[in-house]
Amino acid sequence: MDIVLIPGFWLDGDSWSAVIPPLVTAGHRVHPLTLPGKGPGESAAGIRLQSHIDAVVSVVDDLASGGAGPIALVGHSGGAAIAWGAADARPDAIARLVFVDAIPFGEGSVVNDELPVEGDVVPLPDWGFFEEADLTDMDDALRERLRSIAVPEPAAVAGDPLHLRDETRFRIPATVIACEFPREMVEGGIADGAAWAGELARIERLEVVELPTGHWPQLSRPAELGASILAAIGPR
Repeated sequence: MDIVLIPGFWLDGDSWSAVIPPLVTAGHRVHPLTLPGKGPGESAAGIRLQSHIDAVVSVVDDLASGGAGPIALVGHSGGAAIAWGAADARPDAIARLVFVDAIPFGEGSVVNDELPVEGDVVPLPDWGFFEEADLTDMDDALRERLRSIAVPEPAAVAGDPLHLRDETRFRIPATVIACEFPREMVEGGIADGAAWAGELARIERLEVVELPTGHWPQLSRPAELGASILAAIGPR
């Protein structure tokens, strides 16, 4: 399977480096993405949420035209919205979706328009901005590592509304890897008809698995995250 790894806010493709080995060992082809406006020396000016979705769709199209096998999209945090938007654009090309410590939201939703913006970007905020659960297992060394690799996020990616058009996306099997929030919360939200769980409730084949840690499992528990992704997408 071709696995496209979509990083969350402030992260680039290299942030997946410790997660990739078990996926490759299992025989999968892995494509960690650095999204537009987040590469070395790249400007964030003019980069929108749709720019990131289009970048993923371009990779999907290239893989499909090259005769690739099944394609899985893995989106961490804000990358879940990008994966969901790409799945909406190419539902017939995607065999599996995995949302890492995130869930997909619906038409018109935004990733997070409350983040502190500086010009065209959202820099990684001070640690006091985050909730305690976000920082579980993130000791001083891991916090320093995250800050050292953090790339400012294009501001429009955080604040632009997500537009969805093709309900075929609900037929794609999906897995939520729940880290800072428990599986029971997700399943309870679906059962109770919570508005935030509306997209999840319509996914025809959904599983929720737990990987108890903070918001950055690719740093705090990379081996376990790799194993969870591997379990979610199934055999090669």
